[in-house]
Amino acid sequence: MQSVKEMPVTLSHLFDTVHHIKKIEKGTFLFQEGSCADELFIVQSGILQISKIIPDGRELTLRMCSKGDFVGELNLFSPSSKYLLSARVVESGEVAVIMKDVLEEKLSQNLSLSFEFIKWMSLQYRKTQTKFRDLVLHGKKGALYSTLIRISNSYGIKTNKGIMIELPLTNQELANFCGTSREVVNRLLSDLRKAGIISIDKGTITIHNIDYLKREIDCEDCPIEICKVD
Repeated sequence: MQSVKEMPVTLSHLFDTVHHIKKIEKGTFLFQEGSCADELFIVQSGILQISKIIPDGRELTLRMCSKGDFVGELNLFSPSSKYLLSARVVESGEVAVIMKDVLEEKLSQNLSLSFEFIKWMSLQYRKTQTKFRDLVLHGKKGALYSTLIRISNSYGIKTNKGIMIELPLTNQELANFCGTSREVVNRLLSDLRKAGIISIDKGTITIHNIDYLKREIDCEDCPIEICKVD
């Protein structure tokens, strides 16, 4: 998701009222699917993994959230008082807590602010829509290739060898992004390494030929703000 510093100035006013600051510890959950949803959060530091448990028990990671990202917005103006997703802490830090009813009141009283928020939510919807398009249309291989492209857009650094992904991810975490098994991801990554498309050094992935990945999934060259995991 967009960072606060990247949002329209008017939308940044959403975060003028913060109830309190909360520490988050690696390996814990900020909230879990089905728990009471009366708070929203702005990540101040650390990294959160937002995910959904699908019916067969697998975990589908929808996005990674870091400093400046807004979490829990799906519950705004919703009759349901339960979180629809889970937020697991993958890097310790802090979040600013906003009470749901306070933010709803602010949005209902400020038309221009509400308009900016709707536009921002529309962008988040487009991100999710394009991700599920790749998962459905291109199978397990396409899901992994799409995930690598999106992660490189969010956390990649250009080097003389290619695009190095700063965010360390296990094969299981990559599998969660793709909605598949770790064994499938292991095999696909091995094939990419043998072909020289990527290399992996101590868990850090470098993509040497991102154009190959894009060709394999018939990349539509979506704007970079849509083709991301954050």
